[in-house]
Formats: sequence, C-alpha cells, structure tokens
Amino acid sequence: MNDKRIELRSTITCPQCGHSREETMPTDACMYFFVCDRCGTRLQPKHGDCCVFCSYATVPCPPIQAGTGCTSEPPVNRRPRRRTSGREM
Repeated sequence: MNDKRIELRSTITCPQCGHSREETMPTDACMYFFVCDRCGTRLQPKHGDCCVFCSYATVPCPPIQAGTGCTSEPPVNRRPRRRTSGREM
C-alpha cells in the first residue's frame, strides 16, 4: 500500500519571461504543451521529461510522483505544409 499523497497543484514558470502560474495537473494524461499567459511562449517538455510540469514546474506530474512513470508518447512535432499557389512553373 502506498501512503504517498499525490499533489495535483503545481506552479509552472515560463523560462522565457519568468511568469509563474499555479495550475491543476491532469491525472489521466500528460500535458505536452503550455502557452505562457504573459509572453505567449509555447512550452514543451525538455528532452527526457514526459511533460511540461516535469520540466518547468515546482511539482512533477502525478504519474512521476506515484513512481509509475508516464506511459504515453508525446506527439510528433510536424512542420506545417507549405501552401502552393497552384501554378506550375
């Protein structure tokens, strides 16, 4: 039996501008992206971290706290397709 209490509130801090905000972490999924309220920077997990809370917040995500680790894979970053004018050269 695990008596360790899982914290669901964590303060996430933007590395670009330093703005901090307390957030409630999801318990059923990892949060891969977070947009800073102040500067608009889109945060993504650092290499090796499963989510933005593990990278930029005061408390790691619930699966990491529980010792089970995150089992979901982050989405693949894809570049947007270039629009073509439809004209042949």
